[in-house]
Amino acid sequence: MNRQAILCWSVLLAALFLTGCGAATAEPEQDQAATAAPSASPEPTVIAQPSPTAPPDPNVSPEEGEQAMPFVLTSTVFKQGESIPERYSCDGEDVSPALQWTDPPAGTQSLALILDDPDAPRGTWVHWVLFNLPAAARGLPEGVSDAAEQPDGGRHGKNSWGQSGYGGPCPPGGTHRYFFKLYALDQVLELGALASKAELKAAMQGHILAQAELMGTYSR
Repeated sequence: MNRQAILCWSVLLAALFLTGCGAATAEPEQDQAATAAPSASPEPTVIAQPSPTAPPDPNVSPEEGEQAMPFVLTSTVFKQGESIPERYSCDGEDVSPALQWTDPPAGTQSLALILDDPDAPRGTWVHWVLFNLPAAARGLPEGVSDAAEQPDGGRHGKNSWGQSGYGGPCPPGGTHRYFFKLYALDQVLELGALASKAELKAAMQGHILAQAELMGTYSR
């Protein structure tokens, strides 16, 4: 083989060698490109926010939806179901007992009081009728005056004796029950003094916001 042929074969072999090396290095580049490809970015974490508190409705009063406090009538001289002391009966001084009550409902404009005995032999006997007491009043002292017109604006109705003011327990015999009934009303009544129990109840119709009751007994 002459020198020229040997040179050609050398060039050819060198070309083949370089081509093989190029092919060998191309494959790792593809792998590197594959690994270099960015992975899908994670979804951002969403933090739940508390829902805003609804503003108060200006059309709803604070009292609505709240449980109202009970309207309660009590006395310092006897408790519910107990005997009324003789002092407050026709056998004693025949003065009215002291009474107290809790706050009436919102909107109360006046208070009314009825005392009667449903055990009387001739039907319910009315012992006391008092109305147009101030809404701010929280009790009555012992011995309320029998005057038809009271200094605080209250008015006495007529009892079953046909008189103004209080008449204490005076049963003909046995044990009778005496019911003190207090009414919270949404208005001041346009009712004259010495009105009867029936007239008072008719005037209160549709205006009673709450009622409290205290029962005592008396025996002879």
